[in-house]
Amino acid sequence: MTKTRLVRPTRRGFLAGTAAAVAAPAIISGTRAYAQSKTLKIGFVSPKTGPLAGFAEADDYVLEGIRKTFAGGLENNGSSWNVEIITRDSQSNPNRAAEVAADLILGEEVDIMLAAATPDTTNPVADQCEINEVPCITTDAPWQPYFFGRNGNPAEGFQSTYHFFWGLEDVIGVFLDMWGQSGVAKNVGGLFPNDADGNAWGDAQLGMPPALAGAGYNLVDPGRYQPLSDDFSNQIATFRDAGCEIVTGVMIPPDFGTFWSQAAQQGFAPKVVTVGKALLFPTVIDSYGDRADGLTSEVWWSPHHPFASSLDGTTAKDLAGGYTAATGRPWTQPIGFKHALFEVAADVIKRADDLEDYEAITAAIAATKLDTIVGAVDWSNGPVKNVSKTPLVGGQWQKEGDTFDLKIVANSAQPDIPLTGELKLI
Repeated sequence: MTKTRLVRPTRRGFLAGTAAAVAAPAIISGTRAYAQSKTLKIGFVSPKTGPLAGFAEADDYVLEGIRKTFAGGLENNGSSWNVEIITRDSQSNPNRAAEVAADLILGEEVDIMLAAATPDTTNPVADQCEINEVPCITTDAPWQPYFFGRNGNPAEGFQSTYHFFWGLEDVIGVFLDMWGQSGVAKNVGGLFPNDADGNAWGDAQLGMPPALAGAGYNLVDPGRYQPLSDDFSNQIATFRDAGCEIVTGVMIPPDFGTFWSQAAQQGFAPKVVTVGKALLFPTVIDSYGDRADGLTSEVWWSPHHPFASSLDGTTAKDLAGGYTAATGRPWTQPIGFKHALFEVAADVIKRADDLEDYEAITAAIAATKLDTIVGAVDWSNGPVKNVSKTPLVGGQWQKEGDTFDLKIVANSAQPDIPLTGELKLI
């Protein structure tokens, strides 16, 4: 049996380039011999190492459970298919993410690609899949930097690549919900790196500036800084001079750690600090010591979310608790979304008209209407084509004894997700 796909002229030629330098593909035929028991290959790319490794901390646990669930095969049109999951580490580098995606497509000949964890992973992987017409599902990146960061046209969308997550409008709404409870001055210092996330969040038309201005906040934006910067003195001085009582932005954990340490050294003490991405993970929060108490961030998923897995009925509470019991570590937000990626993939595999036809698999993705452990995934009602949104609430790290607990303190847009605490000032 054969499949025809679009591929690059040579794999070596691709690897010599970068994620941004994508040339027009050549059309060739690829073949794969199937044994009596057919095998479908799923590629999975995430940042197991590097500064984004917190997003992949629970990958091994999730994959172990998924492989057990898939061990007996999945049914499609009366036939049983074995499922092989092939993982790759992006090393938190977009160029590396593109390279390993190309290897999975051209070398491993995966049938479906999955990827997660910030636009640095999702975008280069999705771009390679779009070029080669390989069905792709991604998550763990706000939809605007995913969609517009790939030069997406809302009127056209993409052909083979689909994404589910929340958007900047949701995270801004959650941040405003928390700040409105605080009663502090409406001067906000913004920290936006020169990367896909930072440029999207700080965009003058589509990002935080117009939304904050519309809500009566004054955003003080010193301009883009380079990721892994070792000096935030200029930003700190600017925020102090402007009387900023709130600091916000989207940062990788090492950058926030540097900023927060230097803020203490230089006597800058905002009353509310709400930063996306950097403040998601318990291990990172622990590394900040007592100064982590009161930090706030978005909450995409928690044990308190009222959702269950479509694979086996496991609740959010049970999945989070299972991770802690197995590893001895506190639950972390990406657990739910990694599990949901494979929920969607399994649903697609079961529904596709022909698993030997990439277009049929892509059509099954587009037709998805599935209640997952992170909420509903349905690409028929997204803000743009190829995007399905998931719910978002706001949380605050509060110290209880010797540990920190992420309390849900803002849920105005998602009242079905219960509050578990009240916002306090730093």
